[in-house]
Amino acid sequence: MAKKIYGSAAEALDGLLFDGMFIAAGGFGLCGIPENLISAIVANGAKDLTIASNNAGVDDFGLGLLLQTRQVKKMLSSYVGENDTFMQQYLSGELELEFNPQGTLAERMRAGGAGIPGFYTKTGVGTVIAEGKEVKNFDGQDYILERGIVADLSIVKAWKADETGNCIFRKTARNFNPPAAMCGKTCVVEVEEIVPTGSLDPDLIHLPGIYVNRLIKGDHEKRIEQRTVRAA
Repeated sequence: MAKKIYGSAAEALDGLLFDGMFIAAGGFGLCGIPENLISAIVANGAKDLTIASNNAGVDDFGLGLLLQTRQVKKMLSSYVGENDTFMQQYLSGELELEFNPQGTLAERMRAGGAGIPGFYTKTGVGTVIAEGKEVKNFDGQDYILERGIVADLSIVKAWKADETGNCIFRKTARNFNPPAAMCGKTCVVEVEEIVPTGSLDPDLIHLPGIYVNRLIKGDHEKRIEQRTVRAA
């Protein structure tokens, strides 16, 4: 079996990065984001990237770091708030945005990973989302055609994995990570813990190791995106 465990994010991404590539990134806000792999891409300097991700982090963390270094040419995203760098680059025409409803983006990733080139959905019918897309009527209802996503690389954050890459995601960090992992030609996963093969309950596996090409154990910062408190 080919080696899957690497010593660092830079090692795991060695030979995979190139200018103009398409990357699918897991995570939602600051939850479950592959921060070590993102930092390694920043250090590598690969530019003109197209990235499919629910959002682009915040200004100083997550994918926001790649925006700060102007390595991203285009984002396929659902939520674009809370990131001033994203907003400024988009409004200035420096950054291209393909807006996707969250469910549509997740299904585009899953479909690409399952070998499904496209699917019809009612989400977005009659809005700017439908512009330039094929519309087909089923049983008196209009649906728009969305294409499955196949990325050059998937970068994913999981909680725990065994040595063959079977992954478990913890709570809401499950979000976009499994479909993002599925749709990449190569998938690199960073985890908090790597355990021996056979020690994970098969019924608890969220992402089978067949999807995982490379694996690292990373150090992760547990940030809170918005802290809301009340007076005692």
